[in-house]
Amino acid sequence: MSEFQSLFNVEGRVAVVTGGAGLLGSEFCRTLAQTGAQVVVADTRLDEAQTLVASLQEQNLHAIAIQVNVTSPESISDMVTKTIDSFSNLDILVNCAALDPKFDPQHGGHTNSFEDYPLEAWNQAMAVNLTGVFLCCQAVAPHMVKQGKGSIINLSSIYGITAPDQRLYQRPGKAPQFKPVFYPVTKAGILSLTSYLAAYYAGKNIRINAISPGGVFDGHDDEFVQAYASRTMLGRMAYKNDMNGALLFLASDASAYMTGANLVVDGGWSAW
Repeated sequence: MSEFQSLFNVEGRVAVVTGGAGLLGSEFCRTLAQTGAQVVVADTRLDEAQTLVASLQEQNLHAIAIQVNVTSPESISDMVTKTIDSFSNLDILVNCAALDPKFDPQHGGHTNSFEDYPLEAWNQAMAVNLTGVFLCCQAVAPHMVKQGKGSIINLSSIYGITAPDQRLYQRPGKAPQFKPVFYPVTKAGILSLTSYLAAYYAGKNIRINAISPGGVFDGHDDEFVQAYASRTMLGRMAYKNDMNGALLFLASDASAYMTGANLVVDGGWSAW
């Protein structure tokens, strides 16, 4: 292994990925496992997490599935305990679990305007998207402090740094659709939490960074894809594997001098 290859080496490290059975979460689990990490696929959907683990184990990769509810401190504590019991340490935490309002065919639309957006839905999203990240960091950080090292990667979004372009979601002759207010608010909060924790753990050799993906293709209709792509400098939506480089960079020693940072991977969307 060359000096430069060793910078990105995560072999033997233990990585927990919340939302590990999701679109990006499952991709992150595969990437970390294929580069030598021991991976915990943590998700509310245990069956889907176990299916992913089975596919990784078929490749002789190290992974286990743990069911977790990121709104529950008890469930998160149980996840951390099972991880330590299984692998003895915990080196990498990827906070990927989130409610993300989709506009692909299988999820349909979101017709609640800001004026009538339900408080219950707002509170649920806050609990998962922001408080869930807070709770997971709170549970994992003491183990990283004890080890004297660790990397936490929080998933934000371009909508954490720019407002949603609601024109993307409108269709002539159909009821208005909206990217709900909770999504950009919680993703912006993740960036602030990332900066706070990076400063709080300064000098502890625990690095906390964020990734802000652009829109990731997941079966969207042609009209949406074309409208979205026209607003990016690279002229396309992201593929789910477009985030792997940023993930591995932040998880490994290649980013040893980075903390409190936000890697924007959006095809130039936010740089216009």
